[in-house]
Amino acid sequence: METILKLDQIHKNYGKKEVLKGVSLDVQKGEIISVLGPSGCGKSTLLNIIAGILPINSGHVLLNGVEVTSPNKIVPIEKRDLNMVFQDFALWPHMTARENILYGLKLRKATRQEQEENLQKMVDLLHLNGLMDQYPAELSGGQQQRVAIARALIMSPSIILLDEPLCNLDVQLRIEMRTEMAQIFRELKTTVFHVTHDPSEAFAMADQIVVMNDGKIDQIATPEACYRRPATAVVAGLLGAGNHISGSAGKSDGEYTEARIAGTQVRALNFASGSSLSLYFRAEDAAYSDTERPNSIPVQVVMPTFEGGIYRMKAKTQDSEEVTFLHTSNLNKGQKGYLSIEPDQLYAYDRTGA
Repeated sequence: METILKLDQIHKNYGKKEVLKGVSLDVQKGEIISVLGPSGCGKSTLLNIIAGILPINSGHVLLNGVEVTSPNKIVPIEKRDLNMVFQDFALWPHMTARENILYGLKLRKATRQEQEENLQKMVDLLHLNGLMDQYPAELSGGQQQRVAIARALIMSPSIILLDEPLCNLDVQLRIEMRTEMAQIFRELKTTVFHVTHDPSEAFAMADQIVVMNDGKIDQIATPEACYRRPATAVVAGLLGAGNHISGSAGKSDGEYTEARIAGTQVRALNFASGSSLSLYFRAEDAAYSDTERPNSIPVQVVMPTFEGGIYRMKAKTQDSEEVTFLHTSNLNKGQKGYLSIEPDQLYAYDRTGA
């Protein structure tokens, strides 16, 4: 594997506040990396450091094996072999789609033949036929996004940086565009560093997901591994395990531990007996029943909400902790029952270290 981008122990402070706390990461050629994290975790700061927009306090950034950022050095963004697609697309309003896409090649003094040949590739690849003479204001959001991507790709950079590229599109268009973008990047074997707040976008696009929290990396893994085996409570919560309840560890069989919750027991990963636990699970992984079953906790329905084809139920445990679960039919407010969760779908963390 060829390393295109290397981040080595990146530290960044804003005044006395440490925003990045020793971030290290290797991005391989042709790999799509998606960076997720709560607001303020440092993901956008990291993107701007890679782009050459921000300095660092310590560490090194290498692009194609060449140091481009250190505490005493910043290679300007225009001299880095990368391109960036912004949240707002940043198209020149006074230029046509053609002029926007060709802007970089003209600065590079590419021949007219090179410009036209590369432009036609982008038009075909991104389905831009008939749009080249239109101005950004005459294009839809999806069309503007395609032009912005074409402008970045036409330069054949070593890496493309995506800064929340779909956040300004409506939901359906966002779903369509993330699939299309991933297909294009993989077809061209483009290396991509993608920052997003949307887990579904990262799942749809990424080869590897990087989850950041409080200026550090909590987990680097494939989308499925992050989803199935979240390394920390922050990762679990960020990737959909929004139910959070407290418990304590009981006896263990060496593989699983009985976790005492709200007067009953469920099974979690192995912990020392007596440990205080934080347990997370997804609403869709909790099966409701009127009768107690293995791995279940008692709940009482607080409020049902119809979501079109399914009901999302807000409930509370015997310890008055709020949880949600999904059900195909409506349940009455105040109705009592049980939620059972499979052991491998219940993510447990030591509460003192969660």
